[in-house]
Amino acid sequence: MASAPKLRFVDKNGSEFFALVKSRVDQYFTEKNLSKHANALMVFKTFFFFGGTFVLLSLCLFGSFSLWAMFGMAIVMGVLQACVGFNVSHDAIHGAYSGNPAINRLIAYSFGIVGANQTVWALSHNIVHHTYTNIEGHDEDLIIAPGLVRLTKHDKKAPIQRYQQYYAFLLYGFASLSWVFRKDYVKFHQDKIGQQPYHPKKTFRDYFELYFFKALNYTLFIVLPLVLIDGLAWWQWLIGFFCMHLAMGFTLGLVFQLAHVVEETEMVEVNIEGNVEEAWAVHQMRTTADFARASWLVTFMVGGLNYQVEHHLFPKVCHVHYPAISHIVKQTAEDCGVPYLENKTFLGALKSHYTVLKRLGTAA
Repeated sequence: MASAPKLRFVDKNGSEFFALVKSRVDQYFTEKNLSKHANALMVFKTFFFFGGTFVLLSLCLFGSFSLWAMFGMAIVMGVLQACVGFNVSHDAIHGAYSGNPAINRLIAYSFGIVGANQTVWALSHNIVHHTYTNIEGHDEDLIIAPGLVRLTKHDKKAPIQRYQQYYAFLLYGFASLSWVFRKDYVKFHQDKIGQQPYHPKKTFRDYFELYFFKALNYTLFIVLPLVLIDGLAWWQWLIGFFCMHLAMGFTLGLVFQLAHVVEETEMVEVNIEGNVEEAWAVHQMRTTADFARASWLVTFMVGGLNYQVEHHLFPKVCHVHYPAISHIVKQTAEDCGVPYLENKTFLGALKSHYTVLKRLGTAA
């Protein structure tokens, strides 16, 4: 069966935006004599989030805490694991943590420890999502609970979607459970992800990394709690495990939605030839929005993903540099007449996402 022709970005206006913004950002790093990769803050965040997860896990396994205390720690663990994904794994898989590919690959294994597969993510996120952002039929991040959540005007309609602005947020909570128990296995064995062929000859290393780290995650968060925590009934563990993943999935799902599915961003359609009629970088500026750029707490927690515009333009730059280069990107966008989309606060972005869900749900 012949594969579909590859989608292309056809820049008919001769935009020089990306060349200019890239040269200005490069000049910034040169003048400041800075590496584009991790610095001391990034190393601190790595130990803070990754270490915090295992400190709490150890306290649950070997401490003498009440069930309510362990329940609270389980929820915080879920948030911290999402932060490991945002702050540590995400940069490493993009090759942004270090200039050494071996170090990036080693640190990327943190993604496996918290339950996801870095190889599947590298294709579905780094290549598919980053290239075809908000293009229906290409960007799989637009597919969330088909038939229940409608994120584009072309999604299948259902009467229940009139309430999606309420229940969609709960469904986001199931994101990590899906990754840990279903999604990675399904995608790993597919022939393609989105419209991108998945490498047909998977190596022993690919299989080992998938199943070894899944087994490690199951051991850490399922087997050891059931074996080592005295007096813990299976149903009590199940409640804690489920709520941990609900917190993790909700944190993951919400942050990604606030960057691409808000009122300001566009859902882009291909032309009759199957192409997008604008430069790739301009496409990113129309389909991506920053939020809460002034909040140090949001920036610290979400690994700079509130600077999603900067991340999509410069995915190989470590996120700790995004606050600084965001001023360069915004000014260059203004100079070139290119949109720079942002919501000033987290709550503003949340309200905007709610509005989009309500509008698409009402239309259904």
